[in-house]
Amino acid sequence: QVQLVESGGGLVQAGGSLRLSCAASGSISSINVMGWYRQAPGKQRERVATMTSGGSANYADSVKGRFTISGDIAKNTVYLQMNSLKPEDTAVYYCSADLSRYGSRIYVRHMGQGTQVTVSS
Repeated sequence: QVQLVESGGGLVQAGGSLRLSCAASGSISSINVMGWYRQAPGKQRERVATMTSGGSANYADSVKGRFTISGDIAKNTVYLQMNSLKPEDTAVYYCSADLSRYGSRIYVRHMGQGTQVTVSS
């Protein structure tokens, strides 16, 4: 079993900040990418930011300059610092990990249950 548990969501006013945390646990052999996705009501899930085990980060254009992904993939943790939040950032945020389990060389994307972020105007 693999679990990804997010925390840190909540309600914040526009212009405010939140920090999301995620920890992966279970029968994990290796993780090569961790990241964050989000899904707003009536919209498709979209990638927000990802980070590789080598430390490379990528961001959606809509969050560049406002969000920062960090963490220690070797310790199965990833964070998302969100600054200058806008009402359009309101969504359920999901942690993701591309990982292989013990006894397998195949990497599969796992996602957490999500944490709600609501930005009021």
